[in-house]
Amino acid sequence: MSRDTDVLVLGGAGVDTIVHVPELPLPYADSYMIEDGIRTRAGQTGDFVALGLTALGLRVHHLDFLGDDPEGDLVRALHDEHGIALTAVPQPLGTKRAVNLVGPDGRRLSLYDTSRGHADDRLPEDTVRTLAGASRHAHVSITHPCAGALPVLAESGVTISTDLHNWDGENPYHEAFALAADVVFLSATALADPERTMRRIAERGRAEVVVATAGAEGAHLLTDGELTHVPTVTPPAPVVDSNGAGDAFAAGFLFGRLNGEPPHRCAQYGSVAGAYACTVPSTRADAISRSDLLASAAAAPSWPAAQFPAPLRGAGEP
Repeated sequence: MSRDTDVLVLGGAGVDTIVHVPELPLPYADSYMIEDGIRTRAGQTGDFVALGLTALGLRVHHLDFLGDDPEGDLVRALHDEHGIALTAVPQPLGTKRAVNLVGPDGRRLSLYDTSRGHADDRLPEDTVRTLAGASRHAHVSITHPCAGALPVLAESGVTISTDLHNWDGENPYHEAFALAADVVFLSATALADPERTMRRIAERGRAEVVVATAGAEGAHLLTDGELTHVPTVTPPAPVVDSNGAGDAFAAGFLFGRLNGEPPHRCAQYGSVAGAYACTVPSTRADAISRSDLLASAAAAPSWPAAQFPAPLRGAGEP
């Protein structure tokens, strides 16, 4: 079977409204004056992964629900602008949307509108099967309709990745995604015992690689039973916003994996892409190019895994 698509991205299409606030958490007040403006742009997790992969030269197809509304038009325009193939399943309840409060240090608080979906929403199995059959890899967002697509993807033989984001290691909803994927990304932020969670994913599921990102501390890579620390990469410009950094990391990592690179090199690509994303204001949709990623990775210090122990910290630890 011909696989003309490098990565099928499922779910995670929507719009964000960006509000720059003076601090997080935001103290109660009757009102705030927002000097930077309040801006709505297309781009949630699936959109950003698709954008990042496309900027790196991979052939991408994005599948998700979209409404016939102004928000859906923004998502369609983003895909058209960047040449990303999009299959939109009609969503009468409207396109997913969120409000992101962004602090001066680039941290964010996201408020998701859960009214734009239904508990019975499922991506059409025939569509998933057809697109997966034409793809080398599938990246699955943890948005609700994607859960039902996991068995279909497994039957198709395509390799799978997912991002659990700020999973606490306990919520059963995330486990179905974690155990069905060959590559699992997650944030260490909410994990009481990151190493235990990473090893449990690898032992109970099909994951060959588990990566826990840890912001300014870098990331942690588990592969072949060995846990190593992935050092940070110096951003090419001042850090302005962490929004989309995890999606960029995933795109960079998958770019390396689909090009046959070993896991530590894939993780380095992810770090470079994530660092670049932190220099992009949240009001823009932008991603590092293939040439810039390769040049930055080549210029970065080499990091033999043995030289970098993994100082894993749990939630709330200093």
